[in-house]
Amino acid sequence: MRVVYVSTIERGGPLTHLRQLVPRVAAEGVDVHVICGSEALADGFRALGVGAEAVPVAHKLDLRGARSLWERLGEVDLVHTHDRRAGLFGRLAGRLRGAQVLHTLHGMPEEIAGRIGRPDAPDPPGVSRARIAWLEHGYLPIEASLTRLGHVVAPSQAMADFMLGHGFSPRLVHVIAYGIETGAARAPREHDVLVAAVAANLEYWKGIDVLLDAARLVAAPLRLEIYGTGSLRGELEQRARANGVEARFHGFVPDARARVAEADVLVQPSRADTLPLTVLEAMADGVPVVGARVGGIPELVVNGQTGLVVPPDDPPALAAALESLARDPERRRELGRRARDRAEEEFSADRATQRMLALYEELCESST
Repeated sequence: MRVVYVSTIERGGPLTHLRQLVPRVAAEGVDVHVICGSEALADGFRALGVGAEAVPVAHKLDLRGARSLWERLGEVDLVHTHDRRAGLFGRLAGRLRGAQVLHTLHGMPEEIAGRIGRPDAPDPPGVSRARIAWLEHGYLPIEASLTRLGHVVAPSQAMADFMLGHGFSPRLVHVIAYGIETGAARAPREHDVLVAAVAANLEYWKGIDVLLDAARLVAAPLRLEIYGTGSLRGELEQRARANGVEARFHGFVPDARARVAEADVLVQPSRADTLPLTVLEAMADGVPVVGARVGGIPELVVNGQTGLVVPPDDPPALAAALESLARDPERRRELGRRARDRAEEEFSADRATQRMLALYEELCESST
């Protein structure tokens, strides 16, 4: 079986997922190849022992890039795409080659992503009704139609339920959660204050403003370590100062997982999240998570057992959760131990790979 993976993006969770998945699939004897957006990314995959080449596709009207992608596919049994441009051109090219096609829908446009697992979520500020209407009545039907070229993977049940509620065929939707490599069991951290880490894009849907407002309400000593960048960084830094919150903004760092592993707790205060890899990484490293009840977060974090789940957009509830963990180091350690066990038992990279391989084999044996 020959599988070609297609991704056109330069950074983000889908690429992290691919770097983990593809070498494991290759190790199972599958002939794999990656088509990605830049030579630097291709070099990274080659360093993992995987054949790769760069075929930049600049935008959804880049017909030259699409043609080049089609020409590079060659003889292939299955094309697995991983972002919107790849999903558009890669699926079409795969079908033209007579291959089976599979698309992982890693997330929805941010303007409607908050509705995943939370149907009554309010529209984000500053987003026009026309934009929402286009996404509901234009983008989603188009995406559902593209799925009929093959099959689609949803990383969480919440995502799958959202898709099924918007015209996607149940026969074509498969839920396969991301996998993660568990780290070594960590020694207890010794800090003078509760160190809470965040690794996220600094945008509205990640809810960092909610965390900063919650931190102002926490009486126990607290320090926030914030990794990531985005359009709201300046505004969030100003908010932290105005709230009197000790918050260090580090920007983008290549070793965010290692940084988070040094914290006492990971906070995921999102307004929208399909199945955040950051949460899985923290769990795998034994770091307890305080997450908002949105998207697939409750599928990862078992409230009161492997972390704490709080309502979204609720600074007092988030503050109470952080306060409780600041006052009880032993509970933090127990939540972290259980989180690591859950990551290893339910979300291991090997388990995710085997589930994906089973789907590949099912599709390649089928004519639909």
